Amino acid sequence: MSATSADFTPPERIVIATRESRLALWQAEHVKARLEALYPGCRVELLGMTTRGDQILDRPLAKVGGKGLFVKELEAALLEGRADIAVHSMKDVPMQLAEPFALPCISEREVPLDAFVSPRYASLDELPPGAVVGTSSLRRESQLHAMYPMLAVTSLRGNLDTRLRKLDEGQYDAIILAAAGLKRLGLADRIRCELPSAVSLPAAGQGALGIECLASRKDVAAWLAPLNDADTSACVRAERAVSRALAGSCEVPLGAYAEIRAGKLWLRGFVALPDGSRIVRAEREGDPADCETLGLALAADLRGQGAEEILAQIG
Repeated sequence: MSATSADFTPPERIVIATRESRLALWQAEHVKARLEALYPGCRVELLGMTTRGDQILDRPLAKVGGKGLFVKELEAALLEGRADIAVHSMKDVPMQLAEPFALPCISEREVPLDAFVSPRYASLDELPPGAVVGTSSLRRESQLHAMYPMLAVTSLRGNLDTRLRKLDEGQYDAIILAAAGLKRLGLADRIRCELPSAVSLPAAGQGALGIECLASRKDVAAWLAPLNDADTSACVRAERAVSRALAGSCEVPLGAYAEIRAGKLWLRGFVALPDGSRIVRAEREGDPADCETLGLALAADLRGQGAEEILAQIG
């Protein structure tokens, strides 16, 4: 079904459930504008909500329940009929969606790389031994420890503005953030450099927006279809398949990143110990149509190289 098929009924009203952080609201407003452009007669409204992930800021995410803390309240609004869709950063969406929910739309990706942010230093290579680097991610932490063992990597929680404030107050010499969030909020000038994927392989889904609805709402899925980007969707679904197969969560330092090159999907992944003392890597290339199969194959490759032992050691 598409927006041009004979039995398609355009929406009259769409309610978007969203977190109330500045970045989440930008993302929801972005989707709102695109839907209003598609359906000029439709009223699109935002339902702002505070999630558990937004409330618990004094402990690393890995220790308080992981990515699901950012979506549970939004999913409740979908179940209760208070909202039609929820807009998420794909890297915040749990790898296993509960059965009543679906992700029919993954929109075109912003830059998926990590960004180095510092008021004093231009790059990781410029940081002196013992410099304090803040990050909220075990994925980033493990890669930093492996490549820059002389740095002090510490936990950094809070929304984007809070993290930048802590940096500006001098609590950190540098912090690592997703480049996409900074660019979306007009803060690209804070990026000293984007970290190449060879230095910091992104998280599954990083830089992409996903739109969630009830699996039973075929009408909603049809409304959203024009917003889906086929290449981004294939890449993100491949990445999520890797993470899902390896029980990927905030508690596992794991990266998965796919790109479309010359019509092929190139997928890379790694699993590491948090201290970076052991990392296993693998890559695969294949047809974008086989994205999830490629992801599962890459996960099997990583297991064959020792990911199982790493996961057991972490768990």
